[in-house]
Amino acid sequence: MPRFSVIVPAYKVQAYLHACLESVLSQSCPDLELIPVDDASPDACGAIIDEFAARDPRVRPVRLARRQGPGPARNAGTSEATGDYLLFLDGADTLTPGALQAVADRLKETGGPDVLVYDQVRVLRTGETVRDETLVPLTEQGPAPFPLEDRPSLLRLPATPHNRVCRREFVEREGLSFPPGSDEDTPWTYPVLMTAESIATLDRVCVHHRAYRKDSTSRRPFDVFEQYDRLFAFLDGRPRLARWRPVLFRGMVDHLAAVAARGDRLPRGSRAEFLRLARAHCRRHRAPGAPVRLRDRPRHALVRLGLHRTYRALRLAAAVHHRAVKLAVKAAGALRSTALRLHYRVQLRLPLRRDRAVFCAYGGQGHGCNPGALEQAFRAHAPHIRTAWIAHPEHHHTVPAATRRITPGTAAYWTALARSAYLVDNTGLDRRLVKRPGQTVVQTQHGTPLKHLGLDLRERPAAGAGTDVGALLDTVDTWDYVVSANRHSTLVQERVHPGPYKTLEYGQPRNDVFQQATSADVTRLRETLGIPEGAVAVLYAPTYRDYRRTQRAPLDLDRLASRLGPRFVILARAHRRHGGPLAPESTSPRVIDVTAHPSVESLCLASDALLTDYSSIMFDYAGLDRPIVLHTGDLEAYEAARGTYFDLRSFPPGAVARSEDELIDIFATGHWRGSRSAQLRAAFRRRFCPYDDGRAAERVVRHVVFGEKGLPPVVPLDERHPVPSAAAPLTGSPLIASPRPESPLTLTDRL
Repeated sequence: MPRFSVIVPAYKVQAYLHACLESVLSQSCPDLELIPVDDASPDACGAIIDEFAARDPRVRPVRLARRQGPGPARNAGTSEATGDYLLFLDGADTLTPGALQAVADRLKETGGPDVLVYDQVRVLRTGETVRDETLVPLTEQGPAPFPLEDRPSLLRLPATPHNRVCRREFVEREGLSFPPGSDEDTPWTYPVLMTAESIATLDRVCVHHRAYRKDSTSRRPFDVFEQYDRLFAFLDGRPRLARWRPVLFRGMVDHLAAVAARGDRLPRGSRAEFLRLARAHCRRHRAPGAPVRLRDRPRHALVRLGLHRTYRALRLAAAVHHRAVKLAVKAAGALRSTALRLHYRVQLRLPLRRDRAVFCAYGGQGHGCNPGALEQAFRAHAPHIRTAWIAHPEHHHTVPAATRRITPGTAAYWTALARSAYLVDNTGLDRRLVKRPGQTVVQTQHGTPLKHLGLDLRERPAAGAGTDVGALLDTVDTWDYVVSANRHSTLVQERVHPGPYKTLEYGQPRNDVFQQATSADVTRLRETLGIPEGAVAVLYAPTYRDYRRTQRAPLDLDRLASRLGPRFVILARAHRRHGGPLAPESTSPRVIDVTAHPSVESLCLASDALLTDYSSIMFDYAGLDRPIVLHTGDLEAYEAARGTYFDLRSFPPGAVARSEDELIDIFATGHWRGSRSAQLRAAFRRRFCPYDDGRAAERVVRHVVFGEKGLPPVVPLDERHPVPSAAAPLTGSPLIASPRPESPLTLTDRL
């Protein structure tokens, strides 16, 4: 008996069916049977199915003598299924790499629930992928499995069978099947959730669902009324489900209103008829009780009353009002934009200010990263140059008092870009920038590259969506210098960002603080973060997942803190694209969320070890010569979506865990700080931290401003002063000895 039965109805999808079937058979979890159903398709779907069946015994084709539609075709496939769980795809859908393995792991973790819900994205005709507007969180935190009463918001998910797997025995026991006609998903998806005794979720995009343009001459949208009749008849036959009737009624009104509002869904001239039928259905199935948002109440009232003329008039009035407001806002914006462009052109004709330098990080974020280190170095080693920092108002408090603050998009912003002799950035300055003769643009980047970037993103559409290659190359052409941390960075950057610039392989300026900080600085940082005296602080900094709809902590931090023991404290640092704290629901006092802390370098100094996955922070942290542990549970999915420049498991900076349990074992057994970990870290440091001696920023400033060639020289690794250690853990701890006050020690020395 296979674990999964993947059922794929196929009708007129010959252009996509091969990719669909291949995405199933190439899954890393091979425990499956694939049941493609040829719904009497007049194209080559049948032949494609035969080809796959001939080459792989897991393919069990089903042929229908005449066209029956997607619902009955799925039923035909279900009747032939023998797997534990049923998974439905359309013939143009695809499974994402590693999806079935992730589903299997989650099913095992949650004890085999009746239903597991995961995420999907829609693929438009253009090939663009878009997320659904209904943002229902699929967080995996909290008890699981659970009944629908604990997570009723799941009923707001799109009514589709593609975003869930269902236990076959459960489907057979409840007698669930798909009806004929269009909108056949409605009488299936809601009963599945309502009758399931146990449900679990997986916060992962597992399916790419291809959207089709609806035929505006077809009356298939009118099938929705019959489908809702079936749904409410199902409720009538099961009195215990009556509590869900108000929620489903509200969902029906939303659905009918959405169909009526879409001009391309209904045949021309049929909207009045559709709204009359909608009124009859609302009266027939009315079930008050579910609250309706204030902004949706007028639309609900119009649909329930069938006021198609009023509906049309209000839509016209709303469209006119919206257009008027939009034109007014657009006119005001155009006027302001025109004035700023004129101002910029005037400033471009004024002389350059040779004593001015402007800096920016991450498109207007706070003072920090490599530009922040260089801004400080400009003030220290080139005091005749006045510095300014471009940042949005909410980040102005991070800018040093001696540095001028500039808000993006203002007249001062365009003046600074037009007349400053030095422009320093780590992502890319304004694309409207006109580089003048005599201006020097320094691109610092923001870390040693592990994941693909630049031109390499052309082969990674999930990660590089929206990348304008032409604009990227135009930006690269404005660079005079690119700061590089090591030879690996130099080789990658010059290939993925080809341009006439000069590479300054001088080290990572933002890491200078690691060599310049004192033990007193480290102690003060730990106190401000609330790290108990004597605790072992582990900085947890995972990277962003391009393949996930919503970002979450890959680890259960409360469980991890509990298993590590009372001597450990976890500093949870979310990626800047995460969208919020890394552990918002943590109840453990030993999990400290430090996402809002302005300086990741300070967090590195305050911690005793780093726990990460694929973040470039590992390259920076290696310069501290403190233990690094990697958690790579989704490495295959990450590499498929983003790609990496080398195999992290074959050349890691420390111990590697493939699961949460392995990670706990690494800390419990002491491997995280053992001799093998130290050997791996030493090799990693030699390759990626050869110039991190605390003077990288100074070398850049001396070269760019004064023309000096590579001065001061790089201090070899074995001749450098040790980095100040983090504070010792609890008194008497066998893990780390107390530091000697007269001499700063590295954590490796103390271990």
